[in-house]
Amino acid sequence: MRTEGMSPRLERALRWAAVCHAGQTRKGGDIPYFEHVVAVAMILDRAGFEEDVVIAGLLHDVVEDTEASFDDVAARFGPTVAAMVGDCSEVKLDAEGRKRPWIDRKRDHLAVVCAAGVRSRAIILADKLHNLTSIEVDLAEGRPVWDHFNADRTSVLWYYEATIDACASGDPRLEALATACREMLDRIASR
Repeated sequence: MRTEGMSPRLERALRWAAVCHAGQTRKGGDIPYFEHVVAVAMILDRAGFEEDVVIAGLLHDVVEDTEASFDDVAARFGPTVAAMVGDCSEVKLDAEGRKRPWIDRKRDHLAVVCAAGVRSRAIILADKLHNLTSIEVDLAEGRPVWDHFNADRTSVLWYYEATIDACASGDPRLEALATACREMLDRIASR
């Protein structure tokens, strides 16, 4: 059920995301990372998704990129939100605590994405749409975007395309988000 305005639960999620991502910045710049998760939540809200999805959008990177755990997310916002965050989170480290190769992380995450529900795929598409928008803005401003990835330009573009394709069906809102992602990806690929 959608509500107008700001619920206390959404405010708690916004605050916790801000605290979890405090001090983090976007790749290759000084933009606070928190800007990304707020943008993802805004995209989801504008697409018409319910509060649990918007909250999971705010928190989609807390387990992957901060000290927060899935148990922390579940305790604060419930198992449904934690499950969506789980679908959005890559396994970055191997069993020995070493960073896994980029291609292994992406292939494994694509397998998760293909099995994820509509709401989780919406978060993933909103994440990709904001990332692509950021890339387009950075390219237009002359920033060396591709230097900040752990893969070459061709591989990064492949991953975006594969993810968009994996998430694009099952709901008109997903189709609209996927279309926006593809348009942005096409603009970036043609540069």
